[in-house]
Amino acid sequence: MINSRTRLFLSLLTLIVIMLLALGISLGHLFKMYYLETINERLEKETVLFADVIGNRGGIAFMNPIMLSEWSEQMGTRLSVANSDGTILYDSGGMDASNTEIHLDVVKRIAGSLNPETYQNSLRRKMDVQYHWRDIVNTNGEKEGYIVTSMRVDALEGLYKQIWLILLVTLGLSLILIALIGMKITRNYIKPIESATAVAIELAKGNYRARTYEMPPDEIGTLNTSVNILARNLQEMMQAQEVHQNRLTTLIENIESGLLLIDDRGYIIMANRAFKKMFGNGRIIKKRYHEAIVQKEVTGIVEEVFMTEKNVRRQMMIPLQLEQKEFEVSGAPIIGTNDEWKGILVVFHDITELKHLEQMRKDFVANVSHELKTPITSIKGFSETLLDGALNDPDAATLFLDIIWKESERMETLVADLLDLSKIEQKGLVLNVSSISLNKLLEEVIMTLENRMETKQIDWHVELTEELLISGDEYRLKQVFLNLITNAILYTPQGGSIIVKGSHAGEMVHVTISDTGIGIEKTEMSRIFERFYRVDKARSRDSGGTGLGLAIVKHIMEAHHGKVSVESEVGKGTSFTVSFEKKFSNDFTKN
Repeated sequence: MINSRTRLFLSLLTLIVIMLLALGISLGHLFKMYYLETINERLEKETVLFADVIGNRGGIAFMNPIMLSEWSEQMGTRLSVANSDGTILYDSGGMDASNTEIHLDVVKRIAGSLNPETYQNSLRRKMDVQYHWRDIVNTNGEKEGYIVTSMRVDALEGLYKQIWLILLVTLGLSLILIALIGMKITRNYIKPIESATAVAIELAKGNYRARTYEMPPDEIGTLNTSVNILARNLQEMMQAQEVHQNRLTTLIENIESGLLLIDDRGYIIMANRAFKKMFGNGRIIKKRYHEAIVQKEVTGIVEEVFMTEKNVRRQMMIPLQLEQKEFEVSGAPIIGTNDEWKGILVVFHDITELKHLEQMRKDFVANVSHELKTPITSIKGFSETLLDGALNDPDAATLFLDIIWKESERMETLVADLLDLSKIEQKGLVLNVSSISLNKLLEEVIMTLENRMETKQIDWHVELTEELLISGDEYRLKQVFLNLITNAILYTPQGGSIIVKGSHAGEMVHVTISDTGIGIEKTEMSRIFERFYRVDKARSRDSGGTGLGLAIVKHIMEAHHGKVSVESEVGKGTSFTVSFEKKFSNDFTKN
């Protein structure tokens, strides 16, 4: 495709060539006519002169052929003299003898022509020889004949060649000059336009950094300036749009709720990271919603929004892989300007944890109420019995007061554990970190519980092959081992055994408390760290257990950046393992 610069240059060049050709043809014709007129005027004057000389010297009878030949040679013309009836009396001849016959015939015809002037003009148009004639009149005023002068105009061909040579040289120089001027014109006018066009194309492609050269303040300069202003405005708008788009994308991708955008034809056009993480449906973009979403409850909400064009919100249980989760699904129609239907936005709120916390709160209230109701009922009942007259029986009074004291102690322990757990979970657990010897700490815990183990005839062993030193809160770690060993005593039958082992493993220290108790079912393993959960409710309650010990152990271990794990087999026993970091920062607070 020929560009605008080439088109302009070729158009200008064609115009100049046509003008020069027209000028050359016009000049050639003008020079020809001028040359012919000059020859004709000369021939006419010479003919008149020759005729007057011959007539004044006595006429044709007294003409001198030698003189006529000298005139013809000096003037470069051909002279012919004929009488009135056309008989040629004298002819000087010419260089071209082949034209002699034509010349003589012309001389004869002049005598018989009725209109000599018309015949003369006809000869000038048809022949390359110019003719002029004049009547010869003697001194008596009588017409004796006429004299004819002629001259060939072959010299015009050489003149034409010279004219066209000059024109060609002039045309060549003009073309070179025009090319230089054309290049300058295209550079000054076409190049800025091409630059503006290239910038416009780049803007159409989305490259808003493209700029053109700004010219002086003329029409083209104004165009380039306007294009640059447009490019800058588009770049600023695009940058603002990119910032807005990045913010929106970041918000959508990092929001915890799953988002799904469906267009007016039912195709999914957007799904955020949370949705893909929840449902893991692979590549779902540009798929119809009923093909990408297998949950009938969700597709039902989408269809209801399509039909009613109203917001729909429901809570539902959706199976995901190996578990079921509670979701609050909201569907909302997207209506554009002029009530134009754009699509549907579906939001998935995972409320499984909220439901779980709500259920835990309900269970907590129920458990606390139940745990407090039993001792309060016992205290109230035995107190009424004492008031009704049992005080008079010393043995009965002592028994009843002993029961009241045990139930009140149980209530006190329960309330203390509740307050401690509440403080850990809500206000945060601040640790007083120091260097601790687990050997010494476990020795103190065993001494505290030694009487209870001897009462149940439990055989116990502490196997610490080396000094175990860690950083931690001594008081809180003592709670951990007290609760774990107490549980081992509680669920180990009489005559059983408890073994405490400790060891190093790199930067970690592990302590395992194993018993030969009743064990834990696998279905209950995930719940033993919940508040008030008991494997054997009757046994733990009879022994004064509150069901909060393992929950407290879990929180204390998390505060120490450690972990607690359990292995158990029903009827054979249970092993709890607590793992600590040897080095622990004292600025950690468990919130």
